[in-house]
Amino acid sequence: MYCHPSVSVMMAKLFQTILVSGVVPDGFKHSYIVPVPKVKDCRSKAMHCDDFRGIAISSVISKIFEHCLIDRFKDFLSTSDNQFGFKKALGCSHAIYSLRKIVERFIKAGYTANICSVDLSKAFDKVNHSGLFLKLMSRRIPVQLLQVLENCLAESFACVKWHNCWSHVFVITFGVRQGSAMSPLLFNINVKKPSVL
Repeated sequence: MYCHPSVSVMMAKLFQTILVSGVVPDGFKHSYIVPVPKVKDCRSKAMHCDDFRGIAISSVISKIFEHCLIDRFKDFLSTSDNQFGFKKALGCSHAIYSLRKIVERFIKAGYTANICSVDLSKAFDKVNHSGLFLKLMSRRIPVQLLQVLENCLAESFACVKWHNCWSHVFVITFGVRQGSAMSPLLFNINVKKPSVL
């Protein structure tokens, strides 16, 4: 917001080059994960891996680039109005309200309503890249966007930071990136039933 006007011009040139080449800079694909304890009493009991929530920190410029991609290609990244998760101004309360209205309508008509609930634990980490790319191709997204997403997801790296200690860098082969502006949209596309070509 407070940078010199030339910075936005240079970033626009960089972003255009990325789209034309389909190659994302390595710095955009690197992040570090800070483990935050979920439990309040972490001094008196032994901690396990499941007691921590990982918060991924990535480059600010990469997040600006992702927001530009979202703005430019939003028509290809939209999902059904029946999806409530990971959408701005929507959440569980909206899903519960819709479910309740549907159930009430069935009951008033004399039918029974059966409900199935699925807990998608650690779902962001389990997205299969090949399946995601197939779903994106079925939407006929521009090739330049597909190349950028493929390059970014196929070669993502991370490490864990704990106070002043850093782990070895590891490759992320599954899932959408934590902390990424694109991840909620890609996850929603991934869980949606694919349309017929």
